[in-house]
Amino acid sequence: MSTQPLLVWYASYGANMSSDRLGCYIEGGMPPGGTRANPGCRDRAAPRDSRAVWLSGGVYFALRSPMWGGGLAVYDPALPGAAPARAHLVTTAQFSDIAAQEMYREPGTDLDLSTVLSRGRHQLGEGRYETLLRLGVLEGHPVLGFTAPWPMARVETVAPSAAYLRTIGTGLSAAHDWGTGRIGAYLANRPGARGAWTPEQVAALLA
Repeated sequence: MSTQPLLVWYASYGANMSSDRLGCYIEGGMPPGGTRANPGCRDRAAPRDSRAVWLSGGVYFALRSPMWGGGLAVYDPALPGAAPARAHLVTTAQFSDIAAQEMYREPGTDLDLSTVLSRGRHQLGEGRYETLLRLGVLEGHPVLGFTAPWPMARVETVAPSAAYLRTIGTGLSAAHDWGTGRIGAYLANRPGARGAWTPEQVAALLA
């Protein structure tokens, strides 16, 4: 295995923009509105830093979440535009354990990041969140994330649940300092949410 970076920025575009929700992946536990507990990371220290970032591409809702019910946020880098996200500075071991829990795998094994760092993409499996992406560099550390291996056009969109939207909205507020109106407009217009939620309904979840 090639030399691993000690620290990486984990870029979240969904519920993990919320520090409280990410904390359940790091420390273990069940987030408010969720239905299952996460085991947590080997290293339970809080992220060293968190920053607002933008990712080239777009976010949509699809599949069905065992944690939240309803559709999951999925990132497609080929979509037009840019997606608001939040990057958390964590150790490689923490990133590996967060990714494992998102993939419904057992945490505890460091991912080999050499392929994603050299090629920009590494598909570990066929499931959602099983494709690693290199999304840039921030202050000398690689920015990494994960998403599904397919484009949005290949999957049916699914409306997200209220608890899930509330958690994502909380993260957007903390990371980007958006008001409830802007958050509602952004989330209600994501594919999957569009037509099932209005901007006013989403904003009311955060009031």
